[in-house]
Amino acid sequence: MTHPLDLFQSWFAQAEAAQVPQPEAMALATATPDGRPSLRFVLYRGRSGNGLRFFTNYQSRKADELFANPVAAGTFYWQQPLARQVRLEGSVERLDDAQSDEYFASRPRGSQLAAWASPQSQPFPYAALEARYAELEREYAGRPVPRPPHWGGFLLVPNRVELWEGLEHRLHKRVLYVAGPSGWTASELGP
Repeated sequence: MTHPLDLFQSWFAQAEAAQVPQPEAMALATATPDGRPSLRFVLYRGRSGNGLRFFTNYQSRKADELFANPVAAGTFYWQQPLARQVRLEGSVERLDDAQSDEYFASRPRGSQLAAWASPQSQPFPYAALEARYAELEREYAGRPVPRPPHWGGFLLVPNRVELWEGLEHRLHKRVLYVAGPSGWTASELGP
């Protein structure tokens, strides 16, 4: 059986080719240890082994929740002309420093500076954020911006993947892949 992340990669490539707006946008759901959910969008930044990478401030609410309760769910939705959705659920692990460093170095300089400037998820006036950003522009003028120690990546390693295709008359096609001890199994679901 084809690995469901290989199917996801194929669908993702088709979304890019169809010029779906921001195909890398993934809704990411986390929860506190007592089960209080939280949802936001992050940007999918490539596959690593059997998981999907995304990056964030390790001092953010999402990171706090992931460190305390390392499970998450992610969803992609690509509108017309595709009408496709991919849902993933599984464990989350912190990426190693080398992967975080490599991705950080590839980001636009402004995004690198913003990673230093923003105390993500903390109360902070926007004027102070702009001032901090300007200060960092001066501090790093003419030299590379290093990755902040409080910023890096996570890997969502799914054990459930659902591929959904929107079809006519709401007769949508849904295939659920579930990881088990002897590999992945697939079953079709009613719409």
